[in-house]
Amino acid sequence: MKYRSSTEIIDSMLRSIRSGATKTHIMYRAYMSYSQLKEYLKLLEERELIKYEQGSQLYLLTEKGLRFMNAYDKINELVPSISEGKSSPAEAKMAEVVSVKKAPVFEY
Repeated sequence: MKYRSSTEIIDSMLRSIRSGATKTHIMYRAYMSYSQLKEYLKLLEERELIKYEQGSQLYLLTEKGLRFMNAYDKINELVPSISEGKSSPAEAKMAEVVSVKKAPVFEY
Protein backbone atom coordinates (compact mmCIF):
# COMPACT_ATOMS: atom_id res chain seq x y z
CA MET A 1 0.00 0.00 0.00
CA LYS A 2 1.24 3.47 -0.82
CA TYR A 3 1.84 6.09 1.81
CA ARG A 4 -1.14 8.38 2.28
CA SER A 5 -1.29 11.99 3.31
CA SER A 6 -3.24 12.94 6.41
CA THR A 7 -5.87 14.48 4.14
CA GLU A 8 -6.33 11.18 2.30
CA ILE A 9 -6.61 9.33 5.62
CA ILE A 10 -9.19 11.79 6.91
CA ASP A 11 -11.20 11.46 3.71
CA SER A 12 -11.23 7.66 3.87
CA MET A 13 -12.26 7.81 7.54
CA LEU A 14 -15.13 10.18 6.82
CA ARG A 15 -16.30 8.00 3.92
CA SER A 16 -16.25 4.94 6.17
CA ILE A 17 -18.37 6.75 8.75
CA ARG A 18 -21.07 8.09 6.39
CA SER A 19 -24.26 7.32 8.34
CA GLY A 20 -22.61 5.98 11.47
CA ALA A 21 -19.79 3.58 12.31
CA THR A 22 -17.99 1.98 15.23
CA LYS A 23 -14.25 2.34 15.85
CA THR A 24 -13.64 -1.14 14.45
CA HIS A 25 -15.62 -0.42 11.31
CA ILE A 26 -13.69 2.81 10.68
CA MET A 27 -10.34 1.18 11.37
CA TYR A 28 -10.88 -1.67 8.90
CA ARG A 29 -12.57 0.35 6.17
CA ALA A 30 -9.94 3.13 6.31
CA TYR A 31 -6.99 0.67 6.55
CA MET A 32 -5.38 2.04 9.67
CA SER A 33 -3.90 0.85 12.93
CA TYR A 34 -5.65 1.33 16.26
CA SER A 35 -3.10 3.93 17.38
CA GLN A 36 -3.66 5.93 14.17
CA LEU A 37 -7.41 5.59 14.62
CA LYS A 38 -7.35 7.05 18.15
CA GLU A 39 -5.19 9.97 17.04
CA TYR A 40 -7.36 10.82 14.02
CA LEU A 41 -10.68 10.37 15.83
CA LYS A 42 -9.53 12.89 18.41
CA LEU A 43 -8.50 15.32 15.66
CA LEU A 44 -11.77 14.90 13.73
CA GLU A 45 -13.85 15.45 16.87
CA GLU A 46 -11.84 18.55 17.83
CA ARG A 47 -12.34 19.94 14.31
CA GLU A 48 -16.07 19.07 14.51
CA LEU A 49 -15.98 16.89 11.39
CA ILE A 50 -17.50 13.98 13.35
CA LYS A 51 -19.37 13.49 16.61
CA TYR A 52 -19.63 10.51 18.94
CA GLU A 53 -23.06 9.27 20.01
CA GLN A 54 -22.77 7.69 23.48
CA GLY A 55 -25.94 5.57 23.42
CA SER A 56 -25.28 3.78 20.12
CA GLN A 57 -21.48 4.05 20.42
CA LEU A 58 -21.34 5.25 16.81
CA TYR A 59 -19.34 8.01 15.20
CA LEU A 60 -21.48 10.23 12.99
CA LEU A 61 -20.57 12.62 10.21
CA THR A 62 -21.37 16.28 10.84
CA GLU A 63 -22.37 18.86 8.25
CA LYS A 64 -18.81 20.17 8.38
CA GLY A 65 -17.49 16.65 7.71
CA LEU A 66 -19.76 16.33 4.69
CA ARG A 67 -18.53 19.68 3.38
CA PHE A 68 -14.93 18.45 3.81
CA MET A 69 -15.68 15.35 1.70
CA ASN A 70 -17.33 17.43 -1.03
CA ALA A 71 -14.41 19.88 -1.10
CA TYR A 72 -11.92 16.99 -1.25
CA ASP A 73 -13.80 15.52 -4.25
CA LYS A 74 -13.75 18.87 -6.06
CA ILE A 75 -10.02 19.28 -5.47
CA ASN A 76 -9.36 15.79 -6.82
CA GLU A 77 -11.35 16.64 -9.96
CA LEU A 78 -9.29 19.79 -10.49
CA VAL A 79 -5.93 18.25 -9.61
CA PRO A 80 -5.97 14.54 -10.47
CA SER A 81 -3.22 12.43 -8.98
CA ILE A 82 -0.43 10.91 -11.05
CA SER A 83 -1.42 7.43 -9.91
CA GLU A 84 -4.75 7.81 -11.72
CA GLY A 85 -2.89 8.10 -15.00
CA LYS A 86 -3.90 11.71 -15.47
CA SER A 87 -1.27 14.35 -15.37
CA SER A 88 -1.49 18.09 -15.52
CA PRO A 89 0.56 20.05 -18.07
CA ALA A 90 2.97 20.96 -15.27
CA GLU A 91 3.41 17.30 -14.31
CA ALA A 92 3.94 16.33 -17.94
CA LYS A 93 6.59 19.04 -18.36
CA MET A 94 8.30 17.93 -15.13
CA ALA A 95 8.39 14.33 -16.37
CA GLU A 96 9.87 15.54 -19.63
CA VAL A 97 12.58 17.54 -17.85
CA VAL A 98 13.41 14.75 -15.40
CA SER A 99 13.54 11.93 -17.94
CA VAL A 100 17.03 10.83 -18.93
CA LYS A 101 17.64 10.59 -22.63
CA LYS A 102 19.51 7.51 -23.72
CA ALA A 103 22.47 7.78 -25.99
CA PRO A 104 22.16 6.00 -29.32
CA VAL A 105 23.49 2.48 -29.42
CA PHE A 106 26.01 1.77 -32.16
CA GLU A 107 26.49 -1.75 -33.39
CA TYR A 108 29.75 -2.82 -35.03
